[in-house]
This record gives sequence, C-alpha cells and structure tokens, in this order.
Amino acid sequence: MSAQCCAGQLACCCGSAGCSLCCDCCPRIRQSLSTRFMYALYFILVVVLCCIMMSTTVAHKMKEHIPFFEDMCKGIKAGDTCEKLVGYSAVYRVCFGMACFFFIFCLLTLKINNSKSCRAHIHNGFWFFKLLLLGAMCSGAFFIPDQDTFLNAWRYVGAVGGFLFIGIQLLLLVEFAHKWNKNWTAGTASNKLWYASLALVTLIMYSIATGGLVLMAVFYTQKDGCMENKILLGVNGGLCVLISLVAISPCVQNRQPHSGLLQSGVISCYVTYLTFSALSSKPAEVVLDEHGKNVTICVPDFGQDLYRDENLVTILGTSLLIGCILYSCLTSTTRSSSDALQGRYAAPELEIARCCFCFSPGGEDTEEQQQGKEGPRVIYDEKKGTVYIYSYFHFVFFLASLYVMMTVTNWFNYESANIESFFSGSWSIFWVKMASCWICVLLYLCTLVAPLCCPTREFSV
Repeated sequence: MSAQCCAGQLACCCGSAGCSLCCDCCPRIRQSLSTRFMYALYFILVVVLCCIMMSTTVAHKMKEHIPFFEDMCKGIKAGDTCEKLVGYSAVYRVCFGMACFFFIFCLLTLKINNSKSCRAHIHNGFWFFKLLLLGAMCSGAFFIPDQDTFLNAWRYVGAVGGFLFIGIQLLLLVEFAHKWNKNWTAGTASNKLWYASLALVTLIMYSIATGGLVLMAVFYTQKDGCMENKILLGVNGGLCVLISLVAISPCVQNRQPHSGLLQSGVISCYVTYLTFSALSSKPAEVVLDEHGKNVTICVPDFGQDLYRDENLVTILGTSLLIGCILYSCLTSTTRSSSDALQGRYAAPELEIARCCFCFSPGGEDTEEQQQGKEGPRVIYDEKKGTVYIYSYFHFVFFLASLYVMMTVTNWFNYESANIESFFSGSWSIFWVKMASCWICVLLYLCTLVAPLCCPTREFSV
C-alpha cells in the first residue's frame, strides 16, 4: 500500500496525474478541486513571502539571530543588510514573477474543453516542476535590468490589475444578489413558503445594514468634530435608501419584475461592510485635550488597546487578507461566475428554487464518483467536460497577484509601507474601499436603469 501511495505522489508531483494530497486517512477528492487547491497553495506561499518581505520585525530578527548575516547578504549581492530582498521593491519583483506564472498558464489553457488534452494534463499535474518554475520566475525578477524604470511601469500595471480584480468581485456580488432573488422567486410558483423566506432574509439584510450604520454613527463620530465620518455615513446611508427606492419603483418593476428589496438589501449590507472597513482603515485623528495631552478621536475606545499589540494585529490581519482574497478567487472562477460576467444566464423557467442555490443541484453520483468510492483516491470528474474554465481561473489569479502587490505595499504610499503599520490606517486603503463602495452601488443601479435606457435590448437580470 505504501508503495502505491509513493507511486501516486510521484505521479502527482512529476507527472500528469491528479493530486490526491493524500494519505489513507484523507477523503477522496475530485481532480478539479485538488488542482485549484494546489494553485491556491502556491498563491498562499508567495503572499506569505511578500508579507515577510514587508515586515520590519522579521528583518530585525533575522539580523539579530542569523550568524554572519551581513557577510551572507554581501555574498549574494543583496546589499549590506539584504535591503534588496525586503521592502516594496522586493514585493513588486516577487509578485511580477507570480503574475507572469499565472498569465503564462492563462495563455496555455485557452480553449480547453476537457481534461484529456495535453495542455489539460499540464494544468492538472507536474506540480513539482510548476513549483520550480514559480520559484525561478520570482527569483529571476530580481535580475531585471533598469530596476527603476521597471518598478515605475509595473506599479501602474499593478494598479490597473488591482482595480480590475475589485471590479470583477463587485460585478459578481451584484450578479449574486440578482441570482438569489430570481432563484427563490421561482419557488413561489409551487410553494408559498418561499415568500416568507424572501421576506425574512430581506428583513435580516436591512436590519444588519441599518444596525451597522447606527453603530458606526455611535462609535466613529462625536458631537464635536468627525465631520468627514458624519458626511460619509450620511452619503452611504442615503445611497442605500436610493437603491431600495429605485429597485421597487414602478418603472423598474415594469421592465424587471424580478427586481426587489432582497437585491438592494444584499448591496446595502455590502455597502455597510465597506463603510466600516474604510473607517477602520482611516488614519487616526489626534488632537490636544484641555490638559494638553494627545487624544485619539473618531475611533472606538475599545479598539485602541487592540492596536497596541502590533504582532497580533499583523498576524490576524494578514490571515484575514489572505482568506478573503482566496475566497474571492475561488468563488469567482466557477463556470457560472464566468458565464455571468459574459451575460449568460439560465432561463427563468429552468430555475429550481434551492436554499443553497450557489451550488449545483444534488443528485446521484456520476460514474466517475461511483468508481472513485472503490478505486483511486482522485475522482476524475472532468472526463466529459471541464468543471471550470482553466484560462479564466488563471486570469483571476493573475489579477489577484497584482491586487496583493498593491495592497501589501499600501497602494500609492509604497515608500513608507510595512506590514506592521498596514492595519493601523492608510489614506490610500481608505479611499480604495470607499471607491469600491460607490462603484458597487453604481453597478447595481446600472442593472436597474439600463433596461429603461435601452428598451429594445433584452437584459437577463
């Protein structure tokens, strides 16, 4: 049994076989899932490396505890204290290598419809060689000539890619809201309980959005001062009211009968979350009190003690950042998400109402899955067709690489950026999140107003 396991792992790492990530205690896994897991693992490794490069704490610890540190740095020509291997410029180079890695595979996997082709085998296997390739590309970026020109040009490419990544996530959020309402509304034809479900979820969404805005008004504003926070909360709260009124207006209902308060409730919740995230990312305001002491205002009192433990905040914040980006990447690379971005939706009459509508309807196991229960630990579920679009999967990770690069280096305040101060507040991050909030509202309004502006064109949402 151990010989078979070793042979399977060898085929996984060095051949075209699917990777089971396995020992006997692990459950069987679908090939499509194991492949995405491996690419996500590579992505995590590089992101963690970028966070380490941006950490001044790690740099000081290495200098203190590694013998002959300066001699080693001079030996590899990385500067007297390895300054070329840390900071924003190092992160730019490493992310350049990772972005090139995913972009090459994006081009390599274009127009693949099943897992039997040679290119599909490359996509689903050869993990050891891919790891070597990724490492070589990230390392090779440090030898690019004329570094200043490269960094200046690559910064703008990263900004465009980062904003495009945000845009895709916002588009998919709007699509998710419409899909949710359409799916549950389809169930009302056969079971009136779906009306109660729609009403309950809508009530919960608006309760969360309203409660969140009220709590932010309590903790992020004061009677005197905090005018910016008051204006932003007022504007974003007004936008939530606006999209709710537009969604149920008669002119929109005539063109889009499926439009309702559920979608606007989902968007309002997301607006509330982005507003909270932006206000939390805003640099603290310090004023002098009547005794001449520095006092931080416009932030909750209970949050000030937490930020004093920089290591805790850095570890938790970095973990949350990686988790959110991975979730966005993996949920936006499904075939349904790709179809939604291209404007292809299922016909309303084919909708089957389900609580977990994001997933395919449950049913009997496929032939490959039934064989997998008794056979190999990898279930080859893509013999008849791919579960997701390979090239689109790599393109999303390409954009995510640029988004990570810009986020970790504090967007346009890169020269003074470090991972320890990243979660304590930055104007760049604050305005990126606020802009994302307003773009999300604009995209949703466009889906409501577009059918009115173009009455001769059919819209699916």
